[in-house]
Amino acid sequence: METASELARALDGTLFAGKLRHFVEIDSTNLQAMREAAAGAEHGTVYIADAQSAGRGRGAHTWHSAPGDGLYCSLLLRPQPAIAPASAMWISLATGLAVATAVESVTGLRADIRWPNDLLLGEKKFSGILAELSAEGERVRHAVIGIGININHANFPPELQTLATSLRMASGKNFPRVVILAALLRAMQAEIENLFAANNAAQAHAEILQRLRQQSTWIEGKRVHVDAAGGYTGVTAGLNAQGFLQVQTAADLRTVLSGGVRAEN
Repeated sequence: METASELARALDGTLFAGKLRHFVEIDSTNLQAMREAAAGAEHGTVYIADAQSAGRGRGAHTWHSAPGDGLYCSLLLRPQPAIAPASAMWISLATGLAVATAVESVTGLRADIRWPNDLLLGEKKFSGILAELSAEGERVRHAVIGIGININHANFPPELQTLATSLRMASGKNFPRVVILAALLRAMQAEIENLFAANNAAQAHAEILQRLRQQSTWIEGKRVHVDAAGGYTGVTAGLNAQGFLQVQTAADLRTVLSGGVRAEN
């Protein structure tokens, strides 16, 4: 990163302080975090790479990881009190809000959130989140949250030009990656404290749902195509109590449990 000492100062007093693992290049920060989590790495460890050779998105998608232009990081979390795997969706949703908060605080750009965890500027994606779990029975042992943010990319490969953007392309300005990362981790600190607070889950979930309705144009009233269940189209009709997207089709109200959601062509 550009200024490691500056980042360390910014994270003083957070759960991430003194737990940064930086790589010039790595296959995937999520893969590294999962490997080290299995070996006992600490809650709050952050894995950061200048470049990834095998960056991953949701499903079978890859993540374009241009050296030095983007932020590629993964956070290792060991939820306490313990949560069930079915509750892990809340971590992804909270992370999307943390990215949006951090980006707006540094750049002034307001991100849209395409459920569950793509962040857009206009119609183009600039950030994605990949959450992976290790569970034992009904308890999550650890969660790894991978976050990719296109920061200073000036262009993208031809196959991504209509789909992707960066903070630089949207604003005309370059931004230090260390400043974005510091803002992101501070925002994540607040989300984690709220989400994992004892006896506060229901309130935390309700707050996340409310904030998503304010942040995202995709939650209600958006005509979409859903890849799951053979593919179907409909209009988004809010999130259910578990944080899953609901889509009103011509035939019925469906809950999206997996699969990509895109604007209907």
